[in-house]
Amino acid sequence: MRLPDFEAWAIFACVVEHRSFSGAAESIGVSKATVSKAIARLETQLGTALFHRTSRRLTLTDSGNALAERAGRILAEAQQAEEAALESAKAPSGLVRIAAPITFGIRFVADAIADLLAEHPGIEIDLRLSDARVDIVADGFDIALRIADLPDSSLRARRLAPITTRVVAAPAYLKKHGTPRHPADLAHHACFLYANAIGAWHFRKADGEEAAVRPAGPLITDNGDAMLPALRAGLGIARLPDFIISDELASGQVVEILDVWSPMNIALHLLTPPSTLRPARVELVIDYLSNRFRNICAKETAARAASRA
Repeated sequence: MRLPDFEAWAIFACVVEHRSFSGAAESIGVSKATVSKAIARLETQLGTALFHRTSRRLTLTDSGNALAERAGRILAEAQQAEEAALESAKAPSGLVRIAAPITFGIRFVADAIADLLAEHPGIEIDLRLSDARVDIVADGFDIALRIADLPDSSLRARRLAPITTRVVAAPAYLKKHGTPRHPADLAHHACFLYANAIGAWHFRKADGEEAAVRPAGPLITDNGDAMLPALRAGLGIARLPDFIISDELASGQVVEILDVWSPMNIALHLLTPPSTLRPARVELVIDYLSNRFRNICAKETAARAASRA
């Protein structure tokens, strides 16, 4: 089997980037003759010219243009693999950028990051908290923690823990407006909506029966904690995860309704960009957070209940 000429492919990618044989040679620390020979060698192997050469300009041929993106990927992945190999020989260090939801980030991620930094002093963390759905590739994040029912995407997702959500209201609201008995009844009630997931609420009973309703109401916000004052004041109904409403449920400030109709539950996911080649420092943080957050919400809820028993 004849192996690809990876050196020539990498040099080709550098020439494409610099649009110059001399610029590519300078950037990788070789002679212009070495670059020229590598391109000639690759053109011979492929049986096609990659560049139009004149005394003043160097432009890609149609064949060169078609191969330029692939050559760039070959070079980038080789560099990432080499970096990962070098980093694995020493304690991982450097910056890891993480995106997480605001409430979950404050209640869980911040503590996890503090412990991680104490255990791995070479690691640096750039933690950004937002309930907006960030584009982790475009925004340059290494890791994103997301609570959602994830659609198909090109991102790599690791499901860490189920997140139980409940439909709740203050007793005062139910006394004044009545208690919904079926999900369809929610269409006639004031509901609080999560701005990043506006749409139908889906439910399922233990016997498999399903229902859906598109609620409306006086409050739309992109953060669950922001619903709590209006919820406690008896101004409407909300669908929220346990880790936000556990205190209110325990104190009786809110009560669960439609308890025989379980909301379609969501999960905590750890997302990374599509490439499987990651620096050792990123792999370390992925493993740390994955181990830390597996079923953490269920454990947290149980711990709070036990503390009040």
